[in-house]
Amino acid sequence: MKEVKVPVLPESINEATVAAWHKKPGDSVEVDDVIVEIETDKVVLEVPAEESGILTEILAEEGETVNEQQVLGLLDDSADASNDDTPQEEHVAQEEPVKTAQVSPEEAPKEEVKKEPVAAPEIPREEPAAAPVSQSSQPSSNRMEERVPMTRIRKTIANRLHSATQNTAMLTTFNEVDMSEILAMRASYKEAFEKKYSVKLGFMSFFVKAAVESLKKFPTVNAYLDGDDIVYHAFCDVSVAVSSDRGLVVPVLRDAHKMGMHDIEKGIMDYAVRAQDGTLGIEEMSGGTFTISNGGVFGSLLSTPILNSPQSAILGMHKTQERPIAVNGEVVIKPMMYLALSYDHRIIDGKEAVQFLISIKEALEDPARLLLKV
Repeated sequence: MKEVKVPVLPESINEATVAAWHKKPGDSVEVDDVIVEIETDKVVLEVPAEESGILTEILAEEGETVNEQQVLGLLDDSADASNDDTPQEEHVAQEEPVKTAQVSPEEAPKEEVKKEPVAAPEIPREEPAAAPVSQSSQPSSNRMEERVPMTRIRKTIANRLHSATQNTAMLTTFNEVDMSEILAMRASYKEAFEKKYSVKLGFMSFFVKAAVESLKKFPTVNAYLDGDDIVYHAFCDVSVAVSSDRGLVVPVLRDAHKMGMHDIEKGIMDYAVRAQDGTLGIEEMSGGTFTISNGGVFGSLLSTPILNSPQSAILGMHKTQERPIAVNGEVVIKPMMYLALSYDHRIIDGKEAVQFLISIKEALEDPARLLLKV
């Protein structure tokens, strides 16, 4: 008998929750088949079968809290699917004749056959009586409620966001950026870019590059508060907010200041795919010195993003929308995007936050600045 155990958990994680069983007792299991999924505070871990056999018993049900190396179930590695199916088929074959003999009116005593019409009308008599009750309760059936426990990941997200709003002096400043130059550059080079690097040229690489250059100019925005100390970073690890079916995750682009635009696009694409698959690792979501969140992909026109603690600032992107604006005394239509910078006012002054956001705006409206680093 082989024990199915909770795998070794990532550092700093002490327990997990049984998310979903992919096999039930009696199911055959092949090597590397996913038997069960374990959900930690940040990621979902798959528990594959190390040997083939039959899952005989589940010892930890879905929703149950488990610890590292705890036994989740038992696997009979001496059995196989073919041996397991045979007794089940024989058992069914033996029961069928008995079941038929019990309900066959031809083989039953005459007294029992005569009694059936007397018992049968009891069911129809109850239905008309119940009908008015069913009709009167119809409105309430449309107001049903369902109570579902929060997943471990959703609970962690909720606690972190609540902590950020309660334990920081968070403030948001806004600006807007004319996306004309970026849209024109994408239109001109998207085919050549994709052909050379096998990845599409999106908005995020422009914003990451603009943020990195601005963080170099304003190092406090790239710092964080630790007690009475301000910790400055000599590097830029940019967290990118990615939505998944299990909740919001923020994988980190390590050393984003050293990455080319194609590296950024590939990294974000890889993170987006693995966020949906639930295969992101803890180390890929730990750390980060600054966060970028793109609510525009969902149609958001304006928002106030919440800090990703312990970071001190987060940049919110939004939907690009054509709006009339004044240019040299004339009203023209331009593709505009609102930008929002939420920051911890305890260590970042309002002046510094506004200048940082303007630096990003200028870099995006004149992409040559990203190349010339001016």
